[in-house]
Amino acid sequence: MRRGLYLVTPDLLDTDALLAAVATVLPARPAIVQYRNKLADAALKREQASRLLALCRAAGVPLVINDSLALALEIGADGAHLGRDDGDPALARAALGPGRILGVSCYNEWQRAVAGAAAGVDYVAFGAMFTSSTKPDAPRAGLDLLTRAHRELRLPVAAIGGITLDNAPALVAAGADLLAVISDVFSAPDPTARAAAYAGLFD
Repeated sequence: MRRGLYLVTPDLLDTDALLAAVATVLPARPAIVQYRNKLADAALKREQASRLLALCRAAGVPLVINDSLALALEIGADGAHLGRDDGDPALARAALGPGRILGVSCYNEWQRAVAGAAAGVDYVAFGAMFTSSTKPDAPRAGLDLLTRAHRELRLPVAAIGGITLDNAPALVAAGADLLAVISDVFSAPDPTARAAAYAGLFD
């Protein structure tokens, strides 16, 4: 079962800067890297995702693509992460095949997690757990959802939204197997050390 830091990329239009930022944290061995860029157009996303995939492959870290099964399939990424409007998880599972990672956002909705598990996803993600600068208006999810999913679904459970090294231990204690983080790692004075500290929560 995958456990550890689930690293989500920042919205950077400068591809070299994005690659450099991710390269600094790969030595901490995140469990998963998710490519997410809400500012880039389709061509830039393709370029960035392709180059990130090569970087992550060299480090032995899986790369999943946020919000786009098509892009994940096009570049041969290690998987995809689907939100509410990104298609049917069962169809995505069939398209990806059994060997690649499929995750779904469940927000604060238990039934989405149950449906995702039935569709064959590899992990379910709940959030926002805390107020998030990335999605300030996102509905809040309770710790009880992490606990219930960990107990009942027999899948890795990811927590997302406003996570910091200070509040992360409570999430792990509640049942989170994966901690999805952007700013608390990439904006840290030493991103490598911060990523390693997250990994240490699972030792």
